[in-house]
Order: sequence, then structure tokens, then C-alpha cells
Amino acid sequence: MARKSLIRGDTLPLIRRLWRDWMRPHAKTLALVLVFVFLVAGATGLYPVLIKAAFDAFDAKDVSAIMLAPLFVIAVTSVKGFSLLALTVLTNRVVTRIEADMQTALYGHMIEADLAQIGRESPAALTQRFTTDFSFIREALTRLSTVFLREVSTVIALIAAMLWIDPVLTLVAGIAAPFFAYPIEKIGRKLRRVAASTQEQTGQMASLITESLAGTRIAKTYGLEGYLKAKAAKTFDDVRGLKMKAANARGRLDPLLETGGGLAVAAVLVLIGQRILSGDSTVGDFTGFVSALVMAAQPIRALGNLNAIVQEAAAALQRTFAMMDDAPAIQDKPEARPLALAGGEIRFSNLSFSYTGEAAALRGVDLTAEAGQTTALVGRSGSGKSTLLSLVPRLYDVTDGGILIDGQDIRDVTLKSLRGAIAVVSQDVVLFDDTIRANIAFGQAGASDEEIVEAAKAAAAHDFILKQPEGYDTVVGPGGGRLSGGERQRISLARAFLKNAPILLLDEATSALDSESERLVQDAIRKLMRGRTTLVIAHRLSTVRNAEKIVVMENGGIVETGSHEALIARAGAYARLHRLQLSDDGEAHLAVSS
Repeated sequence: MARKSLIRGDTLPLIRRLWRDWMRPHAKTLALVLVFVFLVAGATGLYPVLIKAAFDAFDAKDVSAIMLAPLFVIAVTSVKGFSLLALTVLTNRVVTRIEADMQTALYGHMIEADLAQIGRESPAALTQRFTTDFSFIREALTRLSTVFLREVSTVIALIAAMLWIDPVLTLVAGIAAPFFAYPIEKIGRKLRRVAASTQEQTGQMASLITESLAGTRIAKTYGLEGYLKAKAAKTFDDVRGLKMKAANARGRLDPLLETGGGLAVAAVLVLIGQRILSGDSTVGDFTGFVSALVMAAQPIRALGNLNAIVQEAAAALQRTFAMMDDAPAIQDKPEARPLALAGGEIRFSNLSFSYTGEAAALRGVDLTAEAGQTTALVGRSGSGKSTLLSLVPRLYDVTDGGILIDGQDIRDVTLKSLRGAIAVVSQDVVLFDDTIRANIAFGQAGASDEEIVEAAKAAAAHDFILKQPEGYDTVVGPGGGRLSGGERQRISLARAFLKNAPILLLDEATSALDSESERLVQDAIRKLMRGRTTLVIAHRLSTVRNAEKIVVMENGGIVETGSHEALIARAGAYARLHRLQLSDDGEAHLAVSS
């Protein structure tokens, strides 16, 4: 029901969900906020009453009333001032807490989401949701908790004061209100549409900036500066155009409200002038009523502008809730059980797979990776090797067929137990901006320092780590940027050693290394592969030669299977790849980047 409302674009269901899921846990603090709101509103409503009483006292020459009036004014303004301070502090406390809780929940959902879900938007666009979108939400929460409640209460208090002073004039002033409600609501609807487009376009802008800055080297090499500047200028101008539409729509509110207020005051002046001349009203009535009317103009204007802010936040909430509601397709079945490992045999049974909206990436793959042995996957780029590896830990689910580990379909076991049995080392090493120790320890929660050091030694990483400024406590920087490629790869291997998983997936782990780093990493990889069921996308001939089974892939299928010697003797696809590489660079390795 909630999701249907989101699609329809209603604002009220969004606010109800915001209250139910995020604001209600802070109900006690919000109740205290309400108390201070009423104090501010009540103090404001007393202003015109005090003004009327003071002018009536002046007119009657009541000395005692004239002497007491300033004291009452000081008391009322003091209550309002301290209440405003408390209101601001409490509101900021609640709003920032709600914002942080929502950001945490959204981030948690993104981390748990499928790769296919995350891949729909660029990392920069997803990051933008935590900045631009939440700035709209935070602003609306703050305004709703302070402006809306305070100004509504203030308007009610001022209307009560006006009714007390002169009910007839209050009715006349209120006649104009309904005529301005429709255009305000219409402007709000337009702002909602523009805000949604602006937020999407801002995400694309963030993606463009991130992508172009990351590719600066290629841009300069190919002379793409002009192309990128023109593309960026168009994107910036598109965002500017949307912001102008929003600003122009908001700009229509003030003249509308100002004109309405002017008409109401004019009508009151005409009527109250006549009533004073006829003796039905006093100068105090006039002064107090007009003061209340003028004072009500500011909160009414604030409420009119609040609608614009709420509509912009509604667009951000719609995007946020839509992502939170997008449940991962890959998750445990209700009856899923832990993986029972016997040796780690992996069997691909008549497997086919297609990425969403694309042609089949794998077709009819039948393959068994024997327990404790190395199975190498070779083939040209785009043949499906990396895709096949990504299906083992269920980063994606197969389209047809299945994958069995020790006879158990991986879709029938828990994700935690499945992924806990698998270690991955790839050419794209992922290190987090943390210490070397922490990056290795990700392989096993709660690992001791001794276990971390032993894993680093096994990965030939210990010596270079000790040479770092802080040793194992050295922070590697974003993406491990303070380390060389070989150093990052050895930390990744240390992580795999520490995990000590029975199944190992190697995705061209040495493809981007220099000769010295490659030698060290290859030695560590050979140690890591011992006794484990290993699927390796082969890059170097030494890795292929030592594999118990070599699988040649083309166009998403298997064309040859056998040992290195048998495949060379067969003079088929593998032998052609082998000859091609030898002729290209004279080295014994296969150029088969995935």
C-alpha cells in the first residue's frame, strides 16, 4: 500500500511513514518540543492583547496600567525567547538523530543489496543520495518540527486574539484565505516534480565529475578535455535550468501571500475606520487588531513557503524509501540450511546465465571442479570466465541449471555459510581506508595479532609491512593508494590466508604486476592453493601448466577441457591461444583478461 502511494506521488503517505518508522521513537522529545511551541505561540498571541490593553490604558489615562504594561511585555518576550532557544536545541537534536538513523539504514540496505541493484546507478549518484537528498529531508524535518507547529500555533493564537478583540473583523479578514490555498497547492505540486528531476540530474552530475576526474590520465592522453568540458557544461546547465524552475515557482509564493495580506489589511482598515467613527470600536481595538493581523502575515507566509520545502523533501523521501523497499533478489530461502562441506567439490550443472536485459553470458556449462584440485579457466575477453566465478558465491543467481558444492545446491544453503567457505583474490584489489592490520583482519573476525602476522608472512607481505611508517598500524589510504600494486595484492592474499577457506577463487590476481611483484605474489598464491578447491582465471602460463584441469571457454560455453599437455597435443583452441601469446611477447603466459 505504501509503495503504491509512493508511485502515485502522494505526500501524506510519505509523511505518515516518516512518522511511523523514524519520528515516533522520539515521541517524548517531540512532545517536549510541542510544549515549547505552544509557549512561543501563546506569547506571540498575547502581543496584540497587550497592545490593545496599553492603548486603552493610554486613552483612559490609567496610570497603574501604564506602569504595569512594560513589565508584562518583558515577561512575555522572555518566555518567548527562552522557549525559542529550547525549541531550536531540541529540534536539532531530534532531526540530526533521525537523519543519521535514516542514512545508516539506507547505507545498510545498499551494502546488503544485490550487485545488480547497486549497478543501476553510479557510485557517485548513490553517494549523492546521502548529501543532497538528505539535505532536503533534514530541512523539511526541521521546518515541520519548528516552523509548521510554531506558526500554526501562532496563527491560531493570533486568530483567537483577533476574535476576542472583534469577531466580525476576524471573519472579514479570513474570507480571503481560501482564494490563495489552491495556487499555493498547485505551486507545491510543480515543485515536487521539479525537485525529483533536480535530484536525478544532480546524481548524474556527480557521476560525471567522479568519472572524468578518475579518468584524467586517459582524457589528457586522448585530448578529451574539450569533450569533457562541453559535456560537463551541458550537465551543469541542465541542473541550473531545473534550479531556476524551482526558484521561480517558489518566487511566486511571496507576491501571492503579500497581495493577499494587503487585501485583508485594506478591508479591515475600511471597516474598522467606520466602526471607530460610529463609536462601536476604540483606538485600542484598532491597534490591537491590526497588530495581530500584521503579525499573522509572517507565519502565514512561512507556512506557504513550507509547502514548497515539504514537496522537495517528498521527492527525496520517495527516492529513499523506494530504494529501501527494493528487496534483494538474492537472499536465504526460508528453509535454507548451513553448507555442509565434505571436500569442496564444485559442480556446474547445465548452467546458463543472463544479465538483466542482455543476451546470455553463459550457455549450457557442465563442469566439475574436483575437491582439493585447481581448475583453470582460460579464454578470450568476454568468454564468460569472470561471470562463472561470480556465480559461485551467489553475487548473481543462475538463470537456468545450478551450482552444487559437495552435492548441495548453493541456493538451498545460507549465504553466510556459503560465502564463509569461499576466499576471493582478484586483479581489482579492494582495500579500505584503514590500517594494514584491519584490512588483513577482514578475512576473519576476531583474529589475533599473531594470526594476522602469520597470514602476512604466508603472503610474503610481512617484510614490506614492517618497513611502513607505522608497521601494521599504517593507514593505507583510500583504495590502498599509499601502497604499490604488488603490496596491495599481497595484503589481499594475506586476507585470504587468514580466512583459510576451503574454496579459493582467483581472478587474474597477477595481471597488473611488475615482474618482481609477480614473482612474490605467484609464490604466495601457490602456497594458498595447496589443498583447496581452486577456480582460477589463468593469466600466466605457469599457473595454467600446474592446474589439474584447464577449461577453455568461448562465447559463454566450454569448448575444451584437459591438462596442459593434452590440450597442446590436441592442437585446438587452447593451443591457438598458447601460440598467439608466445608470438605476441615471447613469454609463456596467456593474454586472457576477463
